[in-house]
Amino acid sequence: MKWINNSLKKAAPHFSPDGRLARWYPLFEAMDSFVMGSRRTTTNAPHIRDGIDLKRIMIIVVFSLIPCVLMAIWNTGYQANLALQTLGVSCPPGWRGAILQGIACTPDNQLANLAHGALYFIPIYLVSVGVGSIWEVIFNVGRGHEMSEAFLVTSLLFPLTLPATIPLWQVAMGISFGVIFAKEVFGGVGKNFMNPALAARAFIFFAYPIRMSGDQVWVGVDGFSRATPLANLAAAPVANPLMGLQVSFTDAFLGTIPGSMGETSTLACLLGAIILLATGLASWRVMSGMLLGGLGMACALWLVGSATNPMANLPPYWHLVLGGFAFGLVFMATDPVTAPHTLIAKWLYGLFIGALTILIRVENPAFAEGTMLAILLGNVFAPLIDYFVIQANISRRIYRHG
Repeated sequence: MKWINNSLKKAAPHFSPDGRLARWYPLFEAMDSFVMGSRRTTTNAPHIRDGIDLKRIMIIVVFSLIPCVLMAIWNTGYQANLALQTLGVSCPPGWRGAILQGIACTPDNQLANLAHGALYFIPIYLVSVGVGSIWEVIFNVGRGHEMSEAFLVTSLLFPLTLPATIPLWQVAMGISFGVIFAKEVFGGVGKNFMNPALAARAFIFFAYPIRMSGDQVWVGVDGFSRATPLANLAAAPVANPLMGLQVSFTDAFLGTIPGSMGETSTLACLLGAIILLATGLASWRVMSGMLLGGLGMACALWLVGSATNPMANLPPYWHLVLGGFAFGLVFMATDPVTAPHTLIAKWLYGLFIGALTILIRVENPAFAEGTMLAILLGNVFAPLIDYFVIQANISRRIYRHG
């Protein structure tokens, strides 16, 4: 590695503001930082020493997503192999079947589950990170900004919110919209008012709804369809919706159910939450607020009940393990850029998102999954919540000190 370090040091002057390759400094800095780490040092007092920087923060967030990624790969393959078993087929058709030749594609074969699921997840992830990186390079080179590791998180979060059958060209369209219109037009890293990964998913959801809803998109096997538990609830018996759920609480908690690839497992999300909270990167106030807001709204609707809506009669604790509630609570609502910054505002923000998520789920059958819309709306109102909290503090101090 020494010769690489020396080579990069020799090349650095050419990319300085006065160098002949100054325009391409963002690309050089990204490669240098990725290979050798940041070369910046503090030269003026005061000297503050800390072991954390943007690179380490992003690496920790990516690390916290590993349980969801592994579960996404395994469960996608498990659902596909379960469908093949139901259809009486031993191997998937097309190019995936050619790659998996010689592997028994049954749900009991864990290697087959991982291999089959990887053939769905990896192409989607590569398109997400590849297309998104191209837009990042274009904007950063044009502005002379340094490349940020923050995109590594966005490019990983986005595939985890998608179904396995999403066409790759739609993945490219979605990540392009998220990066350009939810991030770069506002100035880039740290200036976006909306979560880029969620904005990308919302674009796909509304632009190509047939690929993001219904019972045809969650299991990647032609000729086999299976709805998500939330979709099943809409047609469940009103008096006892659990009879139409078709999954156990354990299945829903572990994530062995159809759904967006990385959002099905509450257990995987909890493991990620432990990492984020232990390292202090996520706000426990936002998480707690969303949890209390969701449970509070679910309890209120459950106590009132309904003679026509089975979702209103669902026991409140079920909402925590269905859909993207846990994933949104841990990884989306806690985004430090789009969440409020004052302590009281974080509580209010979490309560608002949690309550709105359940309200959308229960009262609007067209959107069985309300987490995405609730968080995006919370992003929009986050600055306003901060503003009112700050103004209340100012008024209180003026009154106190007269």
